[in-house]
Amino acid sequence: MRTRGGQHCAAPSASACLREGLEGERGEPGAPDPTAGAGIEDANCWHLDEEQIQEQVKQLLSNGGYYGASKQLQSMFNKVREMLRMRDSNGARMLILMTEQFLQDPRLALWRQQGAGMTDKCRQLWDELGALWVCVVLSPHCKLEERALWLQLLKKWNKLDICPLEEGNYSCDSTGSSTALQPNPNRSPAGVRQTVFSRAIKATELRWGDGHLQKILSSDCYGLSLKSGSDKLGFDPQGHPLWLGDAFPMACARVDALRSHGYPREALRLAVAVVNAMRLQRRHQLESYKQQKKELLHKGTTSITNLEGWVGHPLDPIGCLCRTFLEACRTEDEGLVLYTGLQRGAKKALYQHMAVPSSPGSRIFMLLALEVELLGLGQQESHAGGALRSRQGGPFSGFGEIVFRESVPMHTFARYLFTALLPYDPELAYRLALRAMRLPVLETVLPTSDLLHQNPLDSMMANRFPRWFTLGHLETRQCELASAMLTAAKGDPSWLRMVLGSIQQNIHSPALLFKLAQDACKTATPANSPPDTTLLNISLELGLQVMRMTLNTMTWRRREMVRWLVSCATEIGVQALMNIMQNWYTLFTPIEATTIRDELCSCARTLALQCAMKDPQNCALPALTLCEKNHAAFEAAYQIVLDSAASAGMGHSHLFTVARYMEHRGLPLRAYKLATLAFSHLSIAFNQDTHPALNDVLWACSLSQSLGKNELAAIVPLVIKSVQCAPMLSDILHRWSLPPPGLASLGGGRRGASGTAGKLFAVDKAPLCQLLEAAMAAYVSSTPLAKASTHISPRHYGEFIEFLGKARETFLLAHDGHLRFGQFLDNLKQTYKGKKKLMLLVRERFG
Repeated sequence: MRTRGGQHCAAPSASACLREGLEGERGEPGAPDPTAGAGIEDANCWHLDEEQIQEQVKQLLSNGGYYGASKQLQSMFNKVREMLRMRDSNGARMLILMTEQFLQDPRLALWRQQGAGMTDKCRQLWDELGALWVCVVLSPHCKLEERALWLQLLKKWNKLDICPLEEGNYSCDSTGSSTALQPNPNRSPAGVRQTVFSRAIKATELRWGDGHLQKILSSDCYGLSLKSGSDKLGFDPQGHPLWLGDAFPMACARVDALRSHGYPREALRLAVAVVNAMRLQRRHQLESYKQQKKELLHKGTTSITNLEGWVGHPLDPIGCLCRTFLEACRTEDEGLVLYTGLQRGAKKALYQHMAVPSSPGSRIFMLLALEVELLGLGQQESHAGGALRSRQGGPFSGFGEIVFRESVPMHTFARYLFTALLPYDPELAYRLALRAMRLPVLETVLPTSDLLHQNPLDSMMANRFPRWFTLGHLETRQCELASAMLTAAKGDPSWLRMVLGSIQQNIHSPALLFKLAQDACKTATPANSPPDTTLLNISLELGLQVMRMTLNTMTWRRREMVRWLVSCATEIGVQALMNIMQNWYTLFTPIEATTIRDELCSCARTLALQCAMKDPQNCALPALTLCEKNHAAFEAAYQIVLDSAASAGMGHSHLFTVARYMEHRGLPLRAYKLATLAFSHLSIAFNQDTHPALNDVLWACSLSQSLGKNELAAIVPLVIKSVQCAPMLSDILHRWSLPPPGLASLGGGRRGASGTAGKLFAVDKAPLCQLLEAAMAAYVSSTPLAKASTHISPRHYGEFIEFLGKARETFLLAHDGHLRFGQFLDNLKQTYKGKKKLMLLVRERFG
């Protein structure tokens, strides 16, 4: 791009150039000492290929839609700054060439004709162009004729119809010695055409000759000799110097100019003075607000002095100060670097804590950078789509109690601060985030007299929605802040309720409220942990609010919302479902309420299955009943019963009950399966002939007989193992030797699994012969035990004779039963030979 024509001339020393006020214009007092270095004429010994620059810029602008083109143009701007730092006068010449090509961009005329705005990338390039011109005209060492030429060019460009206007029409602050702590009466009136060059034109009026400014730039110790609490103009109460001669953005532009023209130390001193002034301004504003707080809260508005937003400002004042402070902390030996991250493969910058020379031990540059960033991001600022030059707003910070109705919200910044503060000061984190939840532009504010006569709906339609094309984006950021608070407050009912109140008050979009409800429900119900009841109920409450808000609008997402609401209520419990059904008319249309039945039934089935898993004994049968008409759910409930039987989760009585239900429903094989499982949990002792399971056992035996020989053979061993009571075994044996009583109820001709339904079985053949032997053995072993042997009393003789009669009936079923019963009696007579009356009764009855 350029070739060296001779040895580079030494740059004038900082002390020489800054002496006598850093004026630098020839013929003016305070001009640089020519002996400090070669003259300007000698320094300009670089060749600038003007045609190449013009062609390159033209080509890059024609490809302006591509990221690479914007990046290369930014690199050319950085090259201009590098040339300025080297005191190369070709830097200004290169910027002139670039500006002329920018103004020849054919898109300018098209955008102006169509009334369309620039693309963001193009706007950023024009902002950098305008900021560079401010930096050029603020050169501390330029000649008068150079500045006059630049001013002539700037005014020429400024008059062009196609000259882009500054985004947001930031007001152009006049300069002078008046303090920036007071409103400036010389601001440009509303309606003045503010182009990207307007600030540079105004900057040509600035000079460096102020004595206070010179002392700030020349020493780190200026003002330290002042006593604490001094009220001397230009110093804060601690004696630190302030720079009040410019509005904040232009003061930062001075810092940028010093850095860009090779005066990094002086730039650092001025930056500290600017921050000192900003701090004092902040303190004055806060004190003023406290004094007027009651009146301001009543009015809902207050005046502010910062009419320009500092973040996104064309001169980037916050970025300028932060770069200045951070560069002072760089650890590289080669010294300060003006712009980092511009070269590929560059090492990551390393920083170290450096104390501010004027405040050793109390302030460091990194903390100053952080303070500036926080104040800038938290600054209250009117949205570009609202009142551009409003004099009504709130206190300095966007987190203040009062903010202007069209102030830019603090949601994104507050979310960052909330996350950062939460581990250290939870209360402060929540207070700040809750304050930032506001979106004042969506709040309807009416005079008290109008509230009595105006339809609230009309007011909402007229005042609620501003003409902000970014409104949807802002509401999404508001939702993200609310979601972060809900997630963090999980497990803390107090904060959760406060967050819910803020959400209900400040968020007006049903879609975002629905998203919050879904997020809260998901957070409240982790996969492997118990649910958070409070957060789950908050989720439901938000869902109900969405239902009420959209009841008469019928958005396309209503169906999804209805389904989700029912699912959420199911997760909470039956009472939540009951409340929904009882208050359906405030939540659903009649059609929705009718069609929602299936959703509720599905949720009820899910709930029933969950209950059956937790308490199978009491809930399995209700779950089966509720799930009858849904095959999948019914199968799931049946499987729960089987699993519970295998794990001893259900006793024999509950299993028999469910088995009878299965038979009644026409599922005899499932009934039989459950009956066999019930026997595994059943144990009837020798003397429990009135056991409550007697009827269940007899029913199961009849069921197995009706199904066939295989089912009967399978259940006989289970009966023998579970029942030791001889009379009960006799009853079962006689029941199986007769036609099954339940045959008619099972369909008469229905055949069992073995194809022998209703067949009579011989008791002396398998499988009943096993039961017959077990019954006879039970009589033999249990008779002396059952009747207490020698202690039997006369009043029980009748029962004993009846017991023996039932035993004889059982013995006679065997082919040799007569002989075996005789042997049984002989043994019995020998046992009770002392009971003569009893033995007489035995001989009379049985011989």
